[in-house]
Amino acid sequence: MASTILSRRDLDFLLYEWLDAESLIQRQRFSEHSRETFDAVLDLCEQLATDKFANHNKKSDQNEPHFDGERVHIIPEVRQALDAFTEAGLITAGHDAELGGMQLPCLLEKAGFAWFNGANVATSAYPMLSIGNANTLLKCGSAQQIEQFVKPLLAGRFFGTMCLSEPQAGSSLSDILSQAIAEPDGSYRLRGNKMWISGGEHDLSQNIIHLVLAKVPDVNGKLIPGVKGISLFIVPKFLVNDDGSLGERNDVVLAGLNHKMGYRGTTNCLLNFGEGKYQPHGKPGAVAYLVGKLHHGLAAMFNMMNEARIGVGLGAVMLGYTGYLQSLDYARNRPQGRPPANKDPSQPQVPLVEHTDVRRMLLAQKTYVEGGLALILYCARLVDEEKTADSTEARTSATLLLDILTPIAKSWPSQWCLEANNLAIQIHGGYGYTREYNVEQLYRDNRLNPIHEGTHGIQAIDLLGRKVVMNSGAAMTLLSEKILHTLVRAEQCQLTEHSGALGKRWKRLLHTTEILHGANDLNVTLANASVYLEAFGHLVMSWIWLEQAIAAHAAERGDQSFYAGKQQACDWFFRWELPRVDAQLDLLDSLDKTTLAMQDDWF
Repeated sequence: MASTILSRRDLDFLLYEWLDAESLIQRQRFSEHSRETFDAVLDLCEQLATDKFANHNKKSDQNEPHFDGERVHIIPEVRQALDAFTEAGLITAGHDAELGGMQLPCLLEKAGFAWFNGANVATSAYPMLSIGNANTLLKCGSAQQIEQFVKPLLAGRFFGTMCLSEPQAGSSLSDILSQAIAEPDGSYRLRGNKMWISGGEHDLSQNIIHLVLAKVPDVNGKLIPGVKGISLFIVPKFLVNDDGSLGERNDVVLAGLNHKMGYRGTTNCLLNFGEGKYQPHGKPGAVAYLVGKLHHGLAAMFNMMNEARIGVGLGAVMLGYTGYLQSLDYARNRPQGRPPANKDPSQPQVPLVEHTDVRRMLLAQKTYVEGGLALILYCARLVDEEKTADSTEARTSATLLLDILTPIAKSWPSQWCLEANNLAIQIHGGYGYTREYNVEQLYRDNRLNPIHEGTHGIQAIDLLGRKVVMNSGAAMTLLSEKILHTLVRAEQCQLTEHSGALGKRWKRLLHTTEILHGANDLNVTLANASVYLEAFGHLVMSWIWLEQAIAAHAAERGDQSFYAGKQQACDWFFRWELPRVDAQLDLLDSLDKTTLAMQDDWF
């Protein structure tokens, strides 16, 4: 029976027929691998995700973690799943062999993790955060910190978090108040509160390694205003002795759990640092260790934030993807009604999939989720280029493309794969609105993704305000070159209609970008940034679908239905979705000030 978590056929197409994963084997870092080892990892991920993660997805939603005032209680299946994940070596799938890793390409690592996100996104959040935490310390931490904290993280003995937001600051990191005071031994004592900390407290691992943003007071004891004064610190739940054993409890405690609409299986915490409940080394204050340079904390944390943003995009895709497959299965097996041209009540009812409007909703979902997965895996392929490409030029180009595509990779799936979940509920009808079917939970879980790791609006401001103009527009120029190259190849595959439609609108977007940045008023330029993000995202997704159509055109014709489905999905996106950007670009070109001019007391 075909999986309703993810289509392996689609995954193989993206990896091997489009992104040429096998060519990575020619690079020294991945030379120990082969198509067979790649497939074996994917097989393992599918099996573990199905057997150990999907089995408690609904149970963890219905029995969310609770705090009794002393400890957090989580259903035992979560620990069992994470132990199996660790024992399979998947935490270190992409890491160096010297660290016990498999040295898999990022492309395969993300493809494998997709199974876990689709099976149970809440349980998957614990290893996702821990891997990102370890990767950040590998880039920015000292040798001692890698030995003391990263190696246990990669062994699955410790789990990790990222602690940015505070109750009074939210996404406005320049307004954080947590502060760290230097100690004579080189450590710091950190005090403050952090809100919305996923995985912030649990008994799923021996220790929890918090990466915390805080400010160090200047010589006058004052906090430096803005983000320039922010530094990054390691704050372990338990101190770690020189021999690697656990020491005393650090002064970091759970103040309470947040009760969420979805994603309920992941603890989400308000943490208090340095309140004095615990007194390590005989005095209050959370013992903290500086990561990297003083006052360079935000730049260091962006390593984890950018990785998490692509991770959020993947999670959004997979929640949409499994919802699509479950609604497709339901539509194929649920008889209801008859075709408009044959209403004879003596004839048997036809499956829902025979109704045109149901096929419309299924086709929309297919374009959103298969396109979203293709975008995320393309970004993962760029990570491999950034790290292992033969030339400096190729590595630099990959970095530029990642920079400009990261806001899209985070926000586009968060918006449109959520819409796929909405359509999955609609196809189920009244049943879809009940807790007896999975699609209502998938929608609730996915609703978080437009919010965390930078809201839709924050990604929009980042894209329009910074990414498209950075380095004199170098990333935008490079992306334009990539798209134009695709348009030429599309012409050679008799995809002229789509090539012309995308080319015309991409040229318009470039002109719109000039208009917006020529407004000479940043408030006007960014007033409708979210509209710009959505138009940009749909154009990128049109490019991704055109790339898939070209790959399908070039493929062996042994799987006619699969390739015909890819071509039809591309046609649908270009005819139904791409035209959306016309009205958006019209609005942006007008430098509309309607929202900017709105006043508080007019609401």
